[in-house]
Amino acid sequence: MERVSANRAFGGVQGVYRHASSATGTDMTFSVYVPPHDEGARLPVVWYLSGLTCTHANVTEKGEFRAACAELGLIFVAPDTSPRGECVPDDPAGAYDFGLGAGFYVDATEEPYVANYRMWSYVTEELPALIAEHFPVDASRQSIMGHSMGGHGALTIGLSFPDRFKAISAFAPIVAPSQVPWGEKALTGYLGTDRFAWRRHDAVALIEDGARVPALLVDQGGADQFLAEQLRPEILGAACEKAGIDLSLRLQPGYDHSYFFISTFMADHLRWHAARLG
Repeated sequence: MERVSANRAFGGVQGVYRHASSATGTDMTFSVYVPPHDEGARLPVVWYLSGLTCTHANVTEKGEFRAACAELGLIFVAPDTSPRGECVPDDPAGAYDFGLGAGFYVDATEEPYVANYRMWSYVTEELPALIAEHFPVDASRQSIMGHSMGGHGALTIGLSFPDRFKAISAFAPIVAPSQVPWGEKALTGYLGTDRFAWRRHDAVALIEDGARVPALLVDQGGADQFLAEQLRPEILGAACEKAGIDLSLRLQPGYDHSYFFISTFMADHLRWHAARLG
């Protein structure tokens, strides 16, 4: 693992790192904020998954999470959103919502994406092992959050590993990718046309199929340009109500899809996570 940069912030260290990934067959870059802590201490970790077109850098530079993480004693990990490199296949038409920057946190089964687009394995297996080896994390205290496509990833991964992740939250998530254009394009491209195979990567479908967690927190901007067509949080609301999951779905008037929105409510989410991480 190569350290790309390290900066002091709020008494802790904000680092950016690069390593050769066996899951994706490429170099992968991620960021980790480690708050001030006593020597030998093991700290809870919050995973943050970013959205379409983003890398680790978006939340690292714009998320405004470090003050709250320093106060609460939380390690904050931000992976990339897809494999990178000249050998990695992209959307044939160069669209932003598929291919590079749009891995959708799945393991692709379709050519030519199957060799590199293994973001599910990367985020749930390879990177956690690397983080546990090199950083002072308490593996029994983990939580996950994300934005947009990353909100989709946080929900599906959190629902799939309820014993690992003690808290799950999202900003403007794609809650039912099987039912919206972004998701239908991505899941077809990566997983093929068998819609049953999509269900394990659809938060609403997972809940319908029996996945359960005690609670979810979702913030959604009321002025989000993608709200009606791509995000549709009301579908998640109906599924959670039927399943008995305590969903706190907060519509924030006037906020859009940007990091101005995310940074405004980031500390709220981190405190919500910290209360459940102990």
